[in-house]
Amino acid sequence: MDIRQLTPTYFVSPQIDPGDMEALKSAGIDCILCNRPDAEVPPSHQADAIEKAATAAGLRFAVCPLTHQTMVPDVIAENRQLGAESGETVLAYCASGTRSTIAWALGQAGRMAPNDILAAARGGGYDIEQIRPMLGEDFAPG
Repeated sequence: MDIRQLTPTYFVSPQIDPGDMEALKSAGIDCILCNRPDAEVPPSHQADAIEKAATAAGLRFAVCPLTHQTMVPDVIAENRQLGAESGETVLAYCASGTRSTIAWALGQAGRMAPNDILAAARGGGYDIEQIRPMLGEDFAPG
């Protein structure tokens, strides 16, 4: 597993396996957030299979499939609610972790300074500088 930390309670990763759940639980993860559409993976790694394994391990499971076309304000708000605002330690996953990172970053726009959002993503190994204009350049926490 390639788990990358963005905040103390928000992690992202590439595709996970049903067999990873006990290790994720042991690592302190409370919730798995699937951002990967089922059409991208075989049945063994689709949301239902991951959910079954997560539930068996005592983890909460949520689904918010993301594509470039579906990263619209309502979906980003849902993603934030299911993940970053859940009050749990969350692992969001997709193909590489990039979509999950971008969704998290967009969900933090207006809540965190753009430089802090981009630094958190870089700290997790994701360079998402290309979305800086969408993060509200003039935002300053107050």
